[in-house]
Amino acid sequence: MEKPYFNPKIETADIDYLDKLKLRRLKQTLKRVYEKVPHYRKKFEEVGVSPEKLKTLDEIRYFSFTTKEDLFVDYPFGVLSVPLENVVRVHTSSGTTGKPKAIFFSYKDIWAQAELIARSLVMSGAGPGDILQNSMTYGLFTGALVMHYGAELAGLLVIPAGPGNTERQIDLMRTFGTTCVHMTPSYALYVSQVLQEKGIDPRKDLKLKRAYLGAEPYTEETRRKIETLLGVSVFNCYGLSEMGGPGVGFECPVKKGFHIWEDAFLVEIVNPETGEPVKPGEIGELVLTTLRRESMPLIRYRTRDLTRLIPEPCPCGRTHLRVDRILGRADDMFIIRGVNIFPQQIEAVLMRFPEVGQNYQILLEGYDELKVKVELNRDMFDGRIERLLALKQELEDKIRAEIQVRPKVELLEPGSLPVSEGKAKRVIDKRTL
Repeated sequence: MEKPYFNPKIETADIDYLDKLKLRRLKQTLKRVYEKVPHYRKKFEEVGVSPEKLKTLDEIRYFSFTTKEDLFVDYPFGVLSVPLENVVRVHTSSGTTGKPKAIFFSYKDIWAQAELIARSLVMSGAGPGDILQNSMTYGLFTGALVMHYGAELAGLLVIPAGPGNTERQIDLMRTFGTTCVHMTPSYALYVSQVLQEKGIDPRKDLKLKRAYLGAEPYTEETRRKIETLLGVSVFNCYGLSEMGGPGVGFECPVKKGFHIWEDAFLVEIVNPETGEPVKPGEIGELVLTTLRRESMPLIRYRTRDLTRLIPEPCPCGRTHLRVDRILGRADDMFIIRGVNIFPQQIEAVLMRFPEVGQNYQILLEGYDELKVKVELNRDMFDGRIERLLALKQELEDKIRAEIQVRPKVELLEPGSLPVSEGKAKRVIDKRTL
């Protein structure tokens, strides 16, 4: 199989070419689901649309959204558009909030997604000679296996480390000369903490160059902290299980938002309340339609991820749309005393402080009280109480200025909070309201 290195015909295609390609693939996808998926046929007919009526890309707005509830119709095979014997793999979501979503792959789907990962890794500067330590969870979660296949396609040597067992992770890095890592941002922060405690300098003792971080939203402040602590260039890797996993979007070296591969996904940004398109540059909910998916195409899937389009051309020369880093999920927002708050707003403040360590937790408790537990660097606990009190006061002031609600900040020693090997659980709601 040909290795999909930089492909200027696709990656720097002019807008007219890309639009024609998207429209052709969109028509094929709509026709496929209309003919093969009874649930979609019913949804189309309910709003009076059909594939042959679509003439322009903008007319996709007249088709119904797909939500996670649609994935449970005739569960688990109700949205398949191929016979079951053509399916070769199934992944599922975590199911932490109920029944897990089942995501199916044909052989063609597996390699189409791997190609997007390969393209993304090459865009970041990786290729043959690089060693990728894949520290995501292997199994039903899409993140690890999809990255694994794509990295091999791009010619990288892959270490299928999986998550956790941090001392072993570090040993693998030292033994094999790992140059790239794939992990969650929260775990990257924890690895950096363990390296510090062991007196290992990543710049001198390791060969790390790049970190591909995904699976949970994180702020620009967190990126800079990880880059400083690990001595790497951090690339934002965006994906979700419903769209086939990682590789939906990826940062180029410019790192001003991430490109979504438009030959594989049709992008919309809509008002999460009304479902109407927002103006370019306005924040809204990311909605995606698959354009190359064979076994399980999804039309106008509501990701619940909040972001905005970046309308300016990218200096890297790639013409695929860029969207800003994910502000958070519409589901993640919580309300305290009538104020809408995203966890990333608090994280952004915390990570600006050099005294702050690698872990924090937000507690909502009582009748509408906000508490932020934050670990500090170990050298902050040297007996000078006045220094801790001053830092506590400053953190509370800065967070209040950001979110308009004053929290109670609790300062903790490193290792006081639980470490997540998968997606970090940052917010715990124990309110009695």
